[in-house]
Amino acid sequence: MARPNEIYDRYLTRAIAEINELTDEVLRCRRCAHAGTMPVIGSGHPLADIFLLKYQARPSECHEGVAFFGRSGTALMKSCQRLKIDPLQLYGSNVVKCGDVRDPEAEARCLDHLRRELAIVEPKIIVVMGETTVAALNSAQVPLSRELGYAVGEISEFTPGIEALITPDIDASLDEERSKAGFWRAFRRLGEWYDSIPPY
Repeated sequence: MARPNEIYDRYLTRAIAEINELTDEVLRCRRCAHAGTMPVIGSGHPLADIFLLKYQARPSECHEGVAFFGRSGTALMKSCQRLKIDPLQLYGSNVVKCGDVRDPEAEARCLDHLRRELAIVEPKIIVVMGETTVAALNSAQVPLSRELGYAVGEISEFTPGIEALITPDIDASLDEERSKAGFWRAFRRLGEWYDSIPPY
């Protein structure tokens, strides 16, 4: 009979393989006509409890090819340190994987990637950053999902196994103190949620 650690290791091995396969597909994606930047892949632990989701990759992310590289990622890591959240519990991604896409159909084309990411990672909570991101996640029609409203700072059930915390858009919140404070007020609910989940 397999021990719990062995079972987890099997899940992790499978998740890594599936994330790598998805990454290859994202990097080969040519569904949108754009200026030629590489798509931005998700980053973090492939079996994370916390899935950080914002709308579109920014220039710093496009330059490195990794989600949450740059100011937003640094701000979130500092916030998680303050909340004593283990960084190994984090996975981050964008709805729209390319930063320079202006095609209105880009979101719909990227939602397939997002649905697969969520199915692979199987997070316990999604931090949904910004009203546009909330609308996109609703459009993804994740199986058994409930429609989310833009209720900043609220945690609600998204599916029977996944909750959602709504926050302002991190990328739009970093340049002005009031906006930054508003993001932090909402995001710190994640610390309360994290403290309440039972230990493994």
